[in-house]
Amino acid sequence: MNLNNFFKRTNLSLTVVIVIGILIVLNFFSYNIFYRFDLTQNKDYSLSKASKAAAAGAKDIINIKVYFSADLPSQFLNLRQEVGDILDEYVNYSGGKIKVEFINPLDDQATEQELYLAGIPKLQFNALEKDKYQVINGYLGMLIKYGEKSQAIPVVEDTKDLEYQITSAVKKLTSAKVANIGFWQSNGAADVEKEVSAAYKKLGEIYNVSAINYAADKKISGDLDTLIIIGPKEKFNDDELKAIDAFLLRGGSLVIMADGVKVGQGLVANKNDIGLNKILESYGLKLNENLALDINNGMASFSQGFVTFTVNYPYWPKVIKPGFDQNNPAVSRLEGLVLPWASTIDVVPDKIKDIAVSYLAQTSNQAMAVADNFKLDPQAQINDGVRGKFNLAVALTGDFKSPFNNASSKAGRLILMGDSDFIRDNFLQNYPDNLVFFQNVIDGLSLGGDLISIRSKGVAERPLKEISEAVKTAVRYANIFGLTIIVVLFGMVRYFLRRKARFEDQI
Repeated sequence: MNLNNFFKRTNLSLTVVIVIGILIVLNFFSYNIFYRFDLTQNKDYSLSKASKAAAAGAKDIINIKVYFSADLPSQFLNLRQEVGDILDEYVNYSGGKIKVEFINPLDDQATEQELYLAGIPKLQFNALEKDKYQVINGYLGMLIKYGEKSQAIPVVEDTKDLEYQITSAVKKLTSAKVANIGFWQSNGAADVEKEVSAAYKKLGEIYNVSAINYAADKKISGDLDTLIIIGPKEKFNDDELKAIDAFLLRGGSLVIMADGVKVGQGLVANKNDIGLNKILESYGLKLNENLALDINNGMASFSQGFVTFTVNYPYWPKVIKPGFDQNNPAVSRLEGLVLPWASTIDVVPDKIKDIAVSYLAQTSNQAMAVADNFKLDPQAQINDGVRGKFNLAVALTGDFKSPFNNASSKAGRLILMGDSDFIRDNFLQNYPDNLVFFQNVIDGLSLGGDLISIRSKGVAERPLKEISEAVKTAVRYANIFGLTIIVVLFGMVRYFLRRKARFEDQI
């Protein structure tokens, strides 16, 4: 063996040893140092700061039991792994305070009885086995326990909003006080059981929610934190206005979602005089009895004889990202909000000198407001409105001036929206992202911005950016002739290069 071969073999062996050593060191550090790279825009596969803080802030052991049956249909095979990955992150950030256990509950009567009492149902799935459809039973639930308290997530069908559900459950279990939220049920306001049940139930997962029947009780409870009034149709009397005014001036959070114009069967529109402007104008806002139209709008379906057609409907303004207040965490990450038959809101500058203002939702600057002679037919020509940019939702925070000379004891918070239909059950079926806006607004009043960033991850709608007609025309012609022009240019360049090379060869 000559000397060169000896050195070559020695170098090769040394290289192999070094590579193996590097792999061992990397493996050791990757096992002991937890870190993940998430390149998605909203960090969809990483825990938010609020979730990390909730996990790290637990003072006692939190037990999370995941009840997944072992023989689930094939479409749920990856779900167990995805749920496990999310829970692993909670465990890592909790410092050992969160314990996770996966349990197969079938054939265990004691466990099934426990799940029944906790509100986790046994589900039925259709599964294709041996070329036959079969119905099988199974569980996809989760139970989170903290001391003597527990919170169930009855069904985990996907991981889209699982982080929000887990973090909100942990915060609810570990918080000393849960906010009390009341829905006003007098004056023809939306019924929490029949008209806004989805929103009512969703808030009930985090807060103590209740119906406020002022007509019967003649009072607003002193421990109420947030009062929500949705879609009133009857005029408020002075006693009711005084009670609402006193609630706001003692530091309460008041949310009013009201229509300046009522739209009934057959697209018949009438002004909706509910008397709330008597207190709102004193606070610095005015709900106008008009309807807003916008070039950005949602799709609506209409029936004509036996034919149903769907068209863009300007009376359903669609607020897109530039229309949201980018300095308000409740709305800054939203992409769209459709408000059917919404009314505009005026802000009175002289009344809000010492009040913090947030313009939550606004139309585009190509909108129109119509105050009379409403033509709601989708094919009607509308030319007699006032054009401009209008407020559709405004938030105020500060010490308000009472129209009844009540003294303000604590800064209150007021949110006024010129629409109530957007949050009704029948409308949420087509525009589910509207519920995200509603929850964000309530969370902003009750919890601050903690949970908002989590929920906004799940926003599904990504509306196209509005561009000018000139840009649209340029893109259209570029799409038609662009490729042809590129091929012609390439051919000409290649022709002249070959001709140049031939000429140089001849020289």
